[in-house]
Amino acid sequence: MNNFFVVIFATVTGYLNTAVAADNVQEASIEILKGSGSIQGLRVAYKPWLAHLADIAFVGRASIYLEASLNLWRHDKPTLYDNNIALAFSPVIRKEFTTLIDYPVSWELGIGISVLSERQFGGKDLGSYFQFEDRLGLVLHLDDSKHLALRYIHYSNGGFSNNNPGMDFLNLAYSWQF
Repeated sequence: MNNFFVVIFATVTGYLNTAVAADNVQEASIEILKGSGSIQGLRVAYKPWLAHLADIAFVGRASIYLEASLNLWRHDKPTLYDNNIALAFSPVIRKEFTTLIDYPVSWELGIGISVLSERQFGGKDLGSYFQFEDRLGLVLHLDDSKHLALRYIHYSNGGFSNNNPGMDFLNLAYSWQF
């Protein structure tokens, strides 16, 4: 498992060094989260850096951005550890692959790290305050500066603890560049 993370880190670092151009663009987003059962949340994210990458094998031209987020989770049953806050940082790769009624559509993939305010949430012992934040999403580009995204986000401690039930969320996001 450790070799996997070394390979991912080396690959991302190598691609960052071959970035064609870093845009002086920042992006913010407001997002709604829906987890299993009665879990819901709000996510606010900030993307301070975007770069367009040179051709990547099997992918072609893509972009990468860094994202910091604040996640507020709530479970509607108060006896099941009802609130949690997650701070996360993730590098994300995005690639345009088609259009939908003349609007570009991209896929995105990211693996980051997060820290939780509570180790127990939603009736689960998450095993650790530290979690990986994995995501897979589709992004609809409304114009050059506004986007809608639908994402699947998974939180897990990666097996660093015996308890690792994970948390899954569907995410609907609206973002704008400035």
